[in-house]
Amino acid sequence: MTGTTVTAEREQELLQSVPTGLLINGQWRDASSGKTLDVHDPATGKVLVSIQDGNSDDAMAALDAAAAVQAEWALTAPRERAEILRRGFDLVTERAEDFALLMTLEMGKPLAESRGEVTYGAEFLRWFSEETVRHYGRYFTSPEGKNKMIVTHKPVGPSLLITPWNFPLAMATRKVAPAIAAGCTMVLKPAKLTPLTSMLFAQVMQEAGLPAGVLNVVAGSSASAISAPLMKDSRLRKVSFTGSTPVGVRLMKDAAENVLRTSMELGGNAPFLVFEDADLDAAVEGAMAAKMRNMGEACTAANRFLVHQDVAEEFKAKFAAALGKLNPARGTEADSTVGPIIDSGARDDIHQLVTDSVAAGGEIVTGGKPKDGDGYFYIPTLLSVGNDNPILSQEIFGPVAPVTTFATEEEAIELANASQYGLASYLYTKDVNKMFRVSEQIEFGLVGFNAGVISNASAPFGGVKQSGLGREGGAEGIEEYTTVQYIGIADPYAAKR
Repeated sequence: MTGTTVTAEREQELLQSVPTGLLINGQWRDASSGKTLDVHDPATGKVLVSIQDGNSDDAMAALDAAAAVQAEWALTAPRERAEILRRGFDLVTERAEDFALLMTLEMGKPLAESRGEVTYGAEFLRWFSEETVRHYGRYFTSPEGKNKMIVTHKPVGPSLLITPWNFPLAMATRKVAPAIAAGCTMVLKPAKLTPLTSMLFAQVMQEAGLPAGVLNVVAGSSASAISAPLMKDSRLRKVSFTGSTPVGVRLMKDAAENVLRTSMELGGNAPFLVFEDADLDAAVEGAMAAKMRNMGEACTAANRFLVHQDVAEEFKAKFAAALGKLNPARGTEADSTVGPIIDSGARDDIHQLVTDSVAAGGEIVTGGKPKDGDGYFYIPTLLSVGNDNPILSQEIFGPVAPVTTFATEEEAIELANASQYGLASYLYTKDVNKMFRVSEQIEFGLVGFNAGVISNASAPFGGVKQSGLGREGGAEGIEEYTTVQYIGIADPYAAKR
């Protein structure tokens, strides 16, 4: 399909092949309420397909299934779990075009970006298939020589995985893969706006040999109806959530009641620092990637462009020109380079941020309005703003880039840290020493040095402050799904010491 527009027949064929039920104990079934939920195409506003609308009863049935097989699954040989993940990687890769088109239909991103997400999302399956058999413990003698000490890692137990709508495949694989690797069973609750990719992924994992009950999928119109009863049940031992900070805070409060292990990947307000010695062409290229990937609908998206006053005008001119070349169109169109915003409410929120920014003294350099016609498109926008403009304190989650200036390295660091969030950050300079100085002083879990995209399955992903806690990916990712057990053994040689 590369370079061509997708036919309506191809779209319907794919949609008809995707499960639309709830996956509970290895079986796709209807919701207990008999209700359904419509999934829309954000590029047209039209209904793609209707799925089963799960509720609290369905969620509890899914937890019943997960809890019933947890003990047996935990004892599965690491190699067996690894091979299931590797087969999952192979199957997702084989069906890359199906996954890419499905994401484009339900989320909106251009096919080229969807294909990139398939590559990225599948890599979590391959990475954790390798980590599964290398998750080592320790055996050593206690310092005073009285005991032999064994430290081992055990699966934390049944886990609730709540994924967002913006990366439908990668956010599922980033949670499911390490849970499988560690030996945990799961209830996956995909976002109601983009559930289809998770359903296709779950079907593929069944084909890969994942036993019934290990992965259960319950989508529904009410997230709290699914999560609330599960988090009150003592059999659930872990919740992993990716989404907004306010929702994450509520979930952490609920988790406290049951002392649940939590992983929270929450909001972001990423600064993009451009110093006076930066390669401006490279900086603009990085800015396009960091801002416009996923139409700006990413927690890692560059949100505040902090540019040294000596190069600010040149940077803005180059950046505005690059943004102006983009083509907002349905992601299935061959010439689409920017997809729609996820829904009308999100687009309205973005435009309100722009309107408020202009009212506070911001200047529109390019864009600044919704695109006329069907769907929820917003024209890529560049704003020139002062350091006190209100848009700098908001997570925009759209194709809007506010640019402000700084005079010194110290001021750049102060502006970067002037946020409650601390997830991603980016800095452009030719001075490696400056990179180290700034990286050590800014309060962010991720730093891109002369790079606009740094997410990788082999790297730990997560933030500080209001951006959450815990890490996904990397060697650290599997730790989130394990508990540590220490066994002390009387040392038979202690008397000889």
